[in-house]
This record gives sequence, C-alpha cells and structure tokens, in this order.
Amino acid sequence: MQIRICAVGRLRAGPEKTLIDDYLTRFARTGRALGLPPVDLIEVDDRKARGMGAEADLLRAAIPKGAMIAILDERGKTLTSPQFADRIAGIRDQGRDLALLIGGADGLDPSLRAQADLSLSFGQMVWPHMLVRVMLTEQLYRAATILSGSPYHRV
Repeated sequence: MQIRICAVGRLRAGPEKTLIDDYLTRFARTGRALGLPPVDLIEVDDRKARGMGAEADLLRAAIPKGAMIAILDERGKTLTSPQFADRIAGIRDQGRDLALLIGGADGLDPSLRAQADLSLSFGQMVWPHMLVRVMLTEQLYRAATILSGSPYHRV
C-alpha cells in the first residue's frame, strides 16, 4: 500500500509545515505496525498559472496507478474519525494505494472531482488549503491511533 497526499502549492517553513511534519512522523511510527506505510506528500505547482485544468493534470500525474482517489472538498461527505480509520483500513486490506487530493485556491477541476472515488469534507466551511493539509495529516495520525487501540482518540 502507498498513501500519497497530492496538493497544489508549495508549503513554506512555518507553523503549518511544523505541524504537518510532526503528524506525518507520528503516523509513520504508529502505522508501521499496522501495515500502513509512511505518507508521501507530493506538492505540485502550476508555475505558469494556467488554471484548474493545468492543476488537475499535475495532480493526476502524481496519483499512483490504480489508486483509490479521495478528494478534499467542502461538498464532500463528512466522516467521523473512526469511520475515516475504517476506510483507511479497508483500503489497506484491499491492497490498494490511496491518493488524497487537495486543490488550489479555486478548488479542484470538475473533471478531477468526477474521477474521485470518495469526496471528503472537513465541514461546510471553506478552509485555507494549508490548514486542510494540517487537518488531514492529523486525521491520518488519529486513524492510525484508532486502529492501534491507542488512547489518543477518546470518544
């Protein structure tokens, strides 16, 4: 299994990057015993500012072949943390790869949204894309702790 976060834009040094790196490190440590590999973070940048279509092409190129595609979109489905953990475990148990896509400032191209197997939302509000990365990496770590039976997630 391969887990890849594919995101539009480059993350600079700062508090968001520190949090993301911390959660990815924690996930790698916790997930190893669960058969979950470290998460790859692939950042794509449309340097020529050609728009959502060009961003979609760059994101598609970053998706592992045959991977389940999950997009982050405010119109998506809201899951509880245990439901998200179950989804991760199910994908792992199927032997599939997982690509989690975060669009740019204008969101994801409609053609890419249509290609997704799952559309996830962190609520109906629109979040800054760098905060979405933080929240996603935290939820991945939380999913690993739920699957491991750790007390990190308390109901």
